[in-house]
Amino acid sequence: MSAHGEPRPLKALSAGPLVGTADVPGDKSISHRSLILGAMAVGETKIEGLLEGQDVLDTGRAMAAFGADVVNYGGGSWSVHGVGVGGFAEPDQVIDCGNSGTGVRLIMGAMATSPIAATFTGDASLNKRPMGRVTEPLSLFGAKSYGRSMGRLPLTIIGAKNAVPVRYKSPVPSAQVKSAVMLAGLNAPGETVVIESEPTRDHSERMLAGFGAVVTTEDTDEGRVITLKGQPELKPQSITVPRDPSSAAFPVCAALIVEGSDVLVPRIGLNPTRAGLFYTLQDMGADLTFENMREEGGEPMADLRARFSPNLKGIDVPPERAASMIDEYPILSVVASFAEGVTKMHGVKELRVKESDRIDAMATGLRAAGVTVEDGEDWWHVHGRGGSVPGGVTCASHLDHRIAMSFLILGMAAQNPVGVDDAGPIATSFPIFEDLMGNLGAQFERPNP
Repeated sequence: MSAHGEPRPLKALSAGPLVGTADVPGDKSISHRSLILGAMAVGETKIEGLLEGQDVLDTGRAMAAFGADVVNYGGGSWSVHGVGVGGFAEPDQVIDCGNSGTGVRLIMGAMATSPIAATFTGDASLNKRPMGRVTEPLSLFGAKSYGRSMGRLPLTIIGAKNAVPVRYKSPVPSAQVKSAVMLAGLNAPGETVVIESEPTRDHSERMLAGFGAVVTTEDTDEGRVITLKGQPELKPQSITVPRDPSSAAFPVCAALIVEGSDVLVPRIGLNPTRAGLFYTLQDMGADLTFENMREEGGEPMADLRARFSPNLKGIDVPPERAASMIDEYPILSVVASFAEGVTKMHGVKELRVKESDRIDAMATGLRAAGVTVEDGEDWWHVHGRGGSVPGGVTCASHLDHRIAMSFLILGMAAQNPVGVDDAGPIATSFPIFEDLMGNLGAQFERPNP
């Protein structure tokens, strides 16, 4: 069942050339953070280009529940009148974060050092995901949490009355964990320190600095050390959200494997901690170019042009690149299916605890479509078929938007159609996916009720 209703099966048929411009939605990571930091600033933050997928809409509702004045003017234009650091009110109702692991973990961090209580829940997928990786460091500030076994939602957090700053070394490379700790540190006196053994996406550091917080980053023998000075007065901002590289991955990868395609994807954020997929595709021999490179709002961006690439080669993806493309491995595995040789992906155990077990979900579906896949706890290998993938299957989406979109892209280039049992979750991050891909030339078929 979809997160917000009955299942919506969808099938992608073999497509002719995909041609045109793909205006993908705003960056989801930056959209979440814009709303949350806007709610913690004093005054009005204006946001343009906000992703209006279900995940971000749920975060907007959550910020309103904590006392911020959140207004949606339509077309990605929003304003948030914040309540200041430590100014959150106790919400009257349970905070429903839908399908969003990013939303719930960041919001937990933002409220954990205020003397209030809040109960969080989500859809069937989110309620299975581990929250202990966030509640454990939040407890060091003095917050208490009460949830189901293994810290799963529904879960109640009672914020610290007298928060203390912490020094925390993250055991997993997770921008969500890092960001939750930093947001909690905003309302703790002194300096909160997060140490990463592997660098993760740095949108929180960039945006916190933009709102006026004092954040420093240093690479040491211990890892990347991020220091945040607590109890700042965050200043409201005018934010233009770059377009989401994770969403851009789908039209880009489709263009690479559908014969004759030429697709331009403008204004894509190219933050170095997010752009690993595009460099990996180039390493595989993809005809992918960056045009009009520039910087807006502290974030690098460019227009991406992707053309059909019939001579893709399997590669060993550098494990150190995993954090910069962790959400893109499902669609990379689709591209790898059409390459010559084996694409090896290692150091990716984080995929096991996303919206679904993404390694298992993709491996199962690809095998059913005629692709040989090997996998282990933190690795998987896709044996490319050199441009000829049989397809002809319906795959389980597991309430996971990226799994659903990846298999639909597979269907556009496979010899036979590929369907998903439920395309409903796509709305959480890419609500215009079907229309956008259709305008480029993709063909979808919805089974008769």
